[in-house]
Amino acid sequence: MKIVIASPEAVPFVKTGGLADVAGSLLREFRKAREEAVLVMPLYRAVKGGRFPLGESGVTVDVPVGTRGIRSRVYHDGNGAFFLEADEFFDRPELYGTAGGDYADNAARFTFFSRGTLELCRKLSFRPDVIHCHDWQTGLIPLYLKTTYRDDSFFRGTATVLTIHNLGYQGLFPASEMPLTHLGWELFTPEGIEFYGKVNFLKGGLIAADILTTVSETYAREILEPASGFGLDGVLRKRSADLFGIVNGIDYEEWDPSRDGHLPATYRKGELSGKQLCKQELFKSVLGDKAGEDPSRVPLVGMVTRLSEQKGLDLVIGALHGLRALGGKIVILGKGDERFQNEMREAARQYGSTLSLTIGFDEALAHRIYAGADFFLMPSKYEPCGLGQLIALRYGTIPVVRRTGGLADTVEDFHPLACTGTGFLFSDYSVPCMLDALKRAFCVFTDRRKRVAMIRNGMQADFSWGRSAKRYIDIYRAALGRRRE
Repeated sequence: MKIVIASPEAVPFVKTGGLADVAGSLLREFRKAREEAVLVMPLYRAVKGGRFPLGESGVTVDVPVGTRGIRSRVYHDGNGAFFLEADEFFDRPELYGTAGGDYADNAARFTFFSRGTLELCRKLSFRPDVIHCHDWQTGLIPLYLKTTYRDDSFFRGTATVLTIHNLGYQGLFPASEMPLTHLGWELFTPEGIEFYGKVNFLKGGLIAADILTTVSETYAREILEPASGFGLDGVLRKRSADLFGIVNGIDYEEWDPSRDGHLPATYRKGELSGKQLCKQELFKSVLGDKAGEDPSRVPLVGMVTRLSEQKGLDLVIGALHGLRALGGKIVILGKGDERFQNEMREAARQYGSTLSLTIGFDEALAHRIYAGADFFLMPSKYEPCGLGQLIALRYGTIPVVRRTGGLADTVEDFHPLACTGTGFLFSDYSVPCMLDALKRAFCVFTDRRKRVAMIRNGMQADFSWGRSAKRYIDIYRAALGRRRE
């Protein structure tokens, strides 16, 4: 099967979130399975200056954006990844915007990327069976195939799958940006890509893709309701028969505590002594060598997260006093919205002995937190899938999560009598409910037998990418069947 993965980011080249893990991991799994798969993404500054050397493909594509035609050179890594160059759009310090907000020309940037992906397929003579589109940045691709390229024989039989990674991000732009797309004004209607007077790129994909997927079964149900539908629940209900949930995976080669070079000690399910050494090192390095404090007696909570409203940072800030009263400590690594960065800095000043905060992203520190913390906290308002809890399970760090989206699908609540389960879940989005879950977790912390049983339950769970990739292949076949109908 010929597969194009169109994504605004992908590991190992550049990453802001779980979307990158999905796109990069699917490319690797498909090529391992001998599928003819390629990845197409923008040539960002971070990719140009990254650790993976790229070569010129010798191919250029001409892409119309508004009244302009933009010529793009195409680069490749020699292993199935292609990059569209447009320095005026992508030679920037960040992918989509800064802490102060999104880039003002994102409509032009990702109109270029969507149309450029299709033109690249033609130039490479790579006639795809399926184009797998990821999030709003690629939402125009299915719509272009149903309109601008409808009579193009090159794409006859090409099916499209659109994966919604986070419905909260839709690509909303003023109506004045519509001419950039070269799509007709007849599409600017409530049945088309108009959304409360704006152009909605994600909606374009929702109405035009042959099949829709999202990244967990629970999230696929949640987004059909107004509370989680971000205004698109009606559109999604019309397409509910075409909507499927597939839980993400993680790379079990990258995330392996038995051979992780970032850790001061390695360990495995049957021999956990190295995990305690990881905790001691993490505790000392981020919280200091506190006199009279034995790390083995202090419950240590970790978070590696985007600092945003979605991730429940207001609950974390509100719970710090209670966490201190419970005798716990928390280490947080992340970056994101300027508001939450400032609020977290203030909280760190106030609760310095309880909270360690690192603004930014540090790959080594992330691995050390996953390994060295006793518990991994994800109190998200909503969480389409989440990767943090999957990595935490792999590293024997017990998740404490809100019962939503993929968190509900991947973490099993602990049952104290049967000693089953892999984590602690809470339902209400409130500080008292989160603190109650942490209290239950800290009770297990004091019972070594139960704690070790939970650690081993989590470490033997299978959330590898191989299983998820097979489900996507089934979805592609279904999309092709619908395209041919």
